[in-house]
Amino acid sequence: MPSFVKKRSVKAGLPPGTLVHIGEKKRDDVRMTLIEYDLTQCSEREVTSVAASAVRRKSRPGRPSKTMSWLNISGVHRLDLIEQVGKAFNLHPLMLEDIVNTDQRPKLDDYGDYLYVVLKMVYVGAGPQDIHVEQVSLIQGRNSVLSFQENGADVFGPVRNRLKTGGGRTRTLGADYLMYALIDAIVDHYFAILELLGERIEKLENAVVADPRPALLRDIHDLKREMLMLRRCVWPVREVISGLQRAESQLITDDTKTYLRDVYDHAVQVVETLEIFREMVTEILDVYLSGISNRMTGVMTALTIIATIFMPLTFIVGVYGMNFKYMPELEWRWGYPMVLAGMAAVAAGMLVYIKKRKWLS
Repeated sequence: MPSFVKKRSVKAGLPPGTLVHIGEKKRDDVRMTLIEYDLTQCSEREVTSVAASAVRRKSRPGRPSKTMSWLNISGVHRLDLIEQVGKAFNLHPLMLEDIVNTDQRPKLDDYGDYLYVVLKMVYVGAGPQDIHVEQVSLIQGRNSVLSFQENGADVFGPVRNRLKTGGGRTRTLGADYLMYALIDAIVDHYFAILELLGERIEKLENAVVADPRPALLRDIHDLKREMLMLRRCVWPVREVISGLQRAESQLITDDTKTYLRDVYDHAVQVVETLEIFREMVTEILDVYLSGISNRMTGVMTALTIIATIFMPLTFIVGVYGMNFKYMPELEWRWGYPMVLAGMAAVAAGMLVYIKKRKWLS
């Protein structure tokens, strides 16, 4: 489970634009993959920062090119490499600062020649209860898209496959459609996470109703924490996509805005489903507390009934436990069994009365 706030104190006092990596180092190396495509062909290869400069020359404003470029960088902890990419593409220092700060809130920034989008990619780790969050930064130019991932996982495989096979509209439309496709892949993966969460909620609900064990309380709180984390990641996505729809930038065409409306609807559906799940988890917690309270009530009821039955018996024993010399019953031959029989009769009578009044279920 990732922490809600990563350590940002290391940036205190530093000037704006200073590159400081904030977050976990999720891979040792940094991999740069370049995909170039047009209507007829698509090629993919690993590149260095020098090759990244070639991408910049192809996508320079004022120099039209039918070839689209997608440079994907896996690993953002190498600050020197991020600086090289920034110089090659003439990226703003604040943009580079946000790329290496993996605690960013999803947002959209318009830098004129580029659109900068920050999103959170959510994926499942080793087990279904191991949910991870990774920051993805997308930069769209006129003929190029740059994506920066921490690369604990990658959900862009279907987009790569469509580019290589020529399926869909990705190779026929511009860089804005490619960025939409990447955003759509991230949002679609939210639904896979919601399905897993839905199954966990259903199992937890059945377990709480059947037997509200104390161990389930930890599971409920873990699930609530995950819901809060997902809400923090997913809720601002609507604003980002809505901003892309309303953007007056020439980098986004009207055709792509139509597709953005569709992914906006998906984002709204994710948020609404997540809110429903949060309410369900809260209700499960209420059911758990009610079950524990009912169990304690049953225990206290049983103890109260036992104490009530033994109260008159204790009174009888107390009477005959007094050390008076002249007590007629002490000389009776059958006094002891008669007292025991009387005590048993009193206990039986009280038990019948309690059951008749339905105090004991």
